[in-house]
Amino acid sequence: MSKILKVGLVQQPAWPDKSRSLAESEAGIRELATQGAELVLLQELHATHYFCQYEDPALFDLAEPLDGPTNQHLATLAEELDIVLVGSLFERRAPGLYHNTAVVYDRARGRVGHYRKMHIPDDPGFYEKFYFTPGDADREQGFAPIDTSVGRLGVLVCWDQWYPEAARLMALAGAELLLYPTAIGWHPPDDSNEKARQKDAWTLIQRAHGVANGLPVLVANRVGHEPDLSEVSPGIDFWGGSFICGPQGELLAHAGEGPERLLVELDMARCEDTRRMWPYLRDRRIDAYGDLTRRYRD
Repeated sequence: MSKILKVGLVQQPAWPDKSRSLAESEAGIRELATQGAELVLLQELHATHYFCQYEDPALFDLAEPLDGPTNQHLATLAEELDIVLVGSLFERRAPGLYHNTAVVYDRARGRVGHYRKMHIPDDPGFYEKFYFTPGDADREQGFAPIDTSVGRLGVLVCWDQWYPEAARLMALAGAELLLYPTAIGWHPPDDSNEKARQKDAWTLIQRAHGVANGLPVLVANRVGHEPDLSEVSPGIDFWGGSFICGPQGELLAHAGEGPERLLVELDMARCEDTRRMWPYLRDRRIDAYGDLTRRYRD
């Protein structure tokens, strides 16, 4: 018996001005809710520009507590539109302690859970270790799904998307969907072949998480050029490419490189059917995987 869930995501540019960025997010959320979406995903750090291109202590002023103004705005929208909404927050947890946090709102219940990004990159143009502390690695705050009225959500964030361990742990804890708010783009001087390889790899690995775990995957990315205000680099061209795929990795909707909203009807019963045909969880050799907790086998 089918169980249909309408899901949507917002792909948008963002600006340093939070009110402008949130207005863009709200327009997308409202459009998707009008079309019947019960679950809406926003991209990583949608309320601001991607400020991690350079290191500046003054930018910590962009951070908010979990119950701050952005939280209140998103919670109000989720209640008004009667949807489950997954947003993103630069979280100020305590003085000197900040996180890149995905937050889940469930209709009139408000905020029902959050996930603090676990894998933190530190690369040219992506200096996230300066700003973000990794999430706590325990059963409640680490790779833990969040229960909502539309199902159990395995919410991960951006750099987490390259790690099969993160997706697997969410699946092993009963996640029914995998969701990735993300902010990724090209270094403008790279040639077209290198850009294609990077984007294809990014799409492929997340679709593979769906295949390996028999789960649908939602990925929301940002778009547009954002300059490096330190002028050390030429900035980032965020490539968009947001998508929704089914439990066999099949693409159900795939965005281009501009602002876009995606809406898909997922038949959640297919996850059970897929896992019966391809029972990866049954055949895992958990007795032989002990070395996965080592950095390297040398």
